[in-house]
Amino acid sequence: MPQRADTRARAARLRAAFEAQGAVVAEVPLLQPAATLLDLYGEDIRARAYVTSDALRGEQMLRPDFTLPVVEMHMAHGAEAARYTYAGEVFRRQEQDPERANEYVQVGYEVFDRQDPAAADAEVFALIAQALESLPVEAVTGDIGVLMAAVDGLDTSGARKAALRRHIWRPRRFRALLERYAGRTAVPAARAALLAGDVIADAPMIGLRTQSEIDARIEVLRADANEPALSAAQVDLIEALLDVRETMPYALSRLHDLAVDMPEIASAVARVADREAALAARGIATDALLFEASYGRVSMEYYDGFVFGFRATARPDLPNIATGGRYDALTRRLGNGVEIPAVGGVMRPDLMLELEGAP
Repeated sequence: MPQRADTRARAARLRAAFEAQGAVVAEVPLLQPAATLLDLYGEDIRARAYVTSDALRGEQMLRPDFTLPVVEMHMAHGAEAARYTYAGEVFRRQEQDPERANEYVQVGYEVFDRQDPAAADAEVFALIAQALESLPVEAVTGDIGVLMAAVDGLDTSGARKAALRRHIWRPRRFRALLERYAGRTAVPAARAALLAGDVIADAPMIGLRTQSEIDARIEVLRADANEPALSAAQVDLIEALLDVRETMPYALSRLHDLAVDMPEIASAVARVADREAALAARGIATDALLFEASYGRVSMEYYDGFVFGFRATARPDLPNIATGGRYDALTRRLGNGVEIPAVGGVMRPDLMLELEGAP
């Protein structure tokens, strides 16, 4: 394993390279306000955050990543164009995989720019690809925005669309909901009994919900039960979209074909095409670049567009060496009424050294 000093030296060089691109160094406190940020992280990170309490500041957590606090810092001072870089430790519990590090160094580059989002996507991806070019890694890209657009275009209720969007990052739950909304799976027995009014009179109240909250929830479930089933054609199109896994030219061809029957994804597909052109202009061989429509669905839930990762070709046991994506909606949530398109990426210098065979 790489020594801590070697990792810090590599991190410093990577950060210096981003500074040379005009990025300002962002200093982010090790302790972050948990109440503000935990709701914005995905389920996976929320479950793995180290949380503590402070008598004056309330719940605090050791930072599990840099992007969210950097966005919060930037949006607190307006929504101007800017570039940031950073390097430092992040902390994540690893109860499910004790072999993985629960503390490691992260180096990142974040771009806030409303002029040309496709060019900003390509800038972040190309700079990270350049930093990794001597390593045995392969890149994969995707776009969460295409699937979001497909969900928004379904002929179903707003509540069902919201549920599907919420579970985009939980693929099994997403597919289960899709199957249920299509009428392909039976309603669970407990829910069916509840909807039928088969409840026990004078049953004791348990839990924290009030009777009015329980009644409201039952009404929501009844309204959902009365919704028409999703058509088989729409479900098949969603499944066909999720199955897109090709090099970029073939993936774009497939996405354009799907957009004929799913016009709601046309704008998102056009953004993918614009990004492909911007990547090619940056010297990326897009004819060999992999695009997976499902990629990024188990990563940060604040991504809402372009997503990418670099993985070790001969070390499937290692986490991604670098990851990133676009998070426009996050700036709106933290911007107090203002927003700006934003994209960023992070690298693991310790894993880079490990791939190089550092002692």
